[in-house]
Amino acid sequence: MKQLNLGFVGAGNMASSLIAGLCADGYDPDKICASDLDAEKLDSLASRFGIKTSSNNQAVAEKSQILVLAVKPQSLREVALGIAATVQRCRPLIISLAAGVTEADIDRWLGGGNDIVRCMPNTPALVKTGATALHGNDNISAEQRSRAEAIMRAVGLAVWVDREELLDTVTALSGSGPAYFFLLMEAMEETAVRLGLEPATARLLTQQTALGSARLAMESDESPATLRGRVTSPGGTTEAAIGVFENAGFRSLVLEAIRAAEKRAASLSAELGEEK
Repeated sequence: MKQLNLGFVGAGNMASSLIAGLCADGYDPDKICASDLDAEKLDSLASRFGIKTSSNNQAVAEKSQILVLAVKPQSLREVALGIAATVQRCRPLIISLAAGVTEADIDRWLGGGNDIVRCMPNTPALVKTGATALHGNDNISAEQRSRAEAIMRAVGLAVWVDREELLDTVTALSGSGPAYFFLLMEAMEETAVRLGLEPATARLLTQQTALGSARLAMESDESPATLRGRVTSPGGTTEAAIGVFENAGFRSLVLEAIRAAEKRAASLSAELGEEK
């Protein structure tokens, strides 16, 4: 597939990670440009990857056939309004990385009638092991879907959801999900230290266990329940620990937590879309 001119409005960590992944995959740096108010970020991207940079969002939008909006959600309205005339004239495919901002709001701020894909990536994208869900509005073509997916695959796994509101569920699951695992790792480390292990040893064992478990799950065709059962010998140590988790209502707690995150994601979408 022919490479198109690709622009990033915003040059923060997520944009930097995507640019790094794309260049590593063979995307021509001459076809990538980025804008930001932070000159240091732009200088870093230009020196690391050889891409073009600008402090002018409109200039980047003017050159781009695909335009990635990689700014904070609370800044997106102002940024979109600032480039709306250029977007209306040039009609790039719009890819938004801003959590909680709906396609309808983005389209309205950009003047209407735009081809828009919303993405919900997560922070492991910074180390190219991200999980991203995508949804496109009714305007996008099969080719545009393919191009948007290829961009997000540069930093990990990418999947589509068939309803935009499911991105709130994705936010609660994989968007916030790394923090859930970090919380469990934190508790495991603290407990191991209390039981006598050196902190460095406790951390290394916890990290490797988390990494190995995730990799085993990813590379297996079997469900987590089956994999857990293989580790849980009757009358053994794992069964004793799992029993404590289950008796304390672990599954209900996870359900309650993810539902709370999903509800907050939906309310944030409403707040961010309010006219100011």
